[in-house]
Amino acid sequence: MNTRATLRLGTRGSELALTQSTTIAEALRALGFAVELAIIKTAGDQNTTSTFGSIGAQGVFVREIEQALVERRVELAVHSFKDLPTKSPPELAIGAVPQRVDPADLLLVRREAFVGTGDGWLPLKAGARVGTASARRSAWLKSFRPDLVILPLRGNVPTRVHRLEEGAFDAIVLAAAGVARLQAEERLGSALTGVEVLRLDPQRFVPAPAQGALAVQCRRDDERVLAALARIDHSASRVAVSAERDALARAEGGCDVAFGAYCVATGGQHELVAMLERGGTVRTARVASSDAATLGAAAWSRLDTAGGTRP
Repeated sequence: MNTRATLRLGTRGSELALTQSTTIAEALRALGFAVELAIIKTAGDQNTTSTFGSIGAQGVFVREIEQALVERRVELAVHSFKDLPTKSPPELAIGAVPQRVDPADLLLVRREAFVGTGDGWLPLKAGARVGTASARRSAWLKSFRPDLVILPLRGNVPTRVHRLEEGAFDAIVLAAAGVARLQAEERLGSALTGVEVLRLDPQRFVPAPAQGALAVQCRRDDERVLAALARIDHSASRVAVSAERDALARAEGGCDVAFGAYCVATGGQHELVAMLERGGTVRTARVASSDAATLGAAAWSRLDTAGGTRP
């Protein structure tokens, strides 16, 4: 295989996106490939004030990058897998799902607003102001704590943390994976001073499908790139996120739909928990099988028939 021709890797320009893309670029360079990053601005990057759902359909952070792939301006692209629509251009494929990191959400709380509880669950003072632009996180928070005031929060991760530290919010919710990746690269720009950081159990505060996973996308007809990406694919991570995204596809979800799914291998089986808000009610379904490919349909069947339980 020719590893000398430079691979152009399309990426967003945020600190988190660059950290993720650099990780993939370095993995490919270690295999002998020359890789250069090509920064592409997306619709989601251009609008930094609105909630995700109000910007448009799912895919606001990927459309322009996928178009660059289709037009052969780049050879591959790295996305946060949770940002990818369940349907992409037919010319494109997911060449690799590298090993997933923590899929959970984190609750970051200013110490002045931190109130310990018996089980440590959502230890926030009454009426606390919580920042998020996610319909899913908003729905889960309101379900568990109706007294909370949910306020919109956009911007890159360091910006969101800074706004918390300066007192614009009592707490914010972020993906654990994004915080960990930035901290590992010393790009967070904050020591999180004066902030309590709590990991929210993904079995209870169900994350977005494929949260914590990266998707490396390329063209279906590019055999050279497909062969390269196969070498950094992690099969167990691909199986889990595929089950979660199958459930999402059945929910016809997007950024404006409150839906979560989390799949984990346990005891020789795969278990999937899915969470959906509909008509102001949040329901949860749990299913298990030795065949992860069946879980999405089984979970959605329970949620769609109101067979799910209250969280």
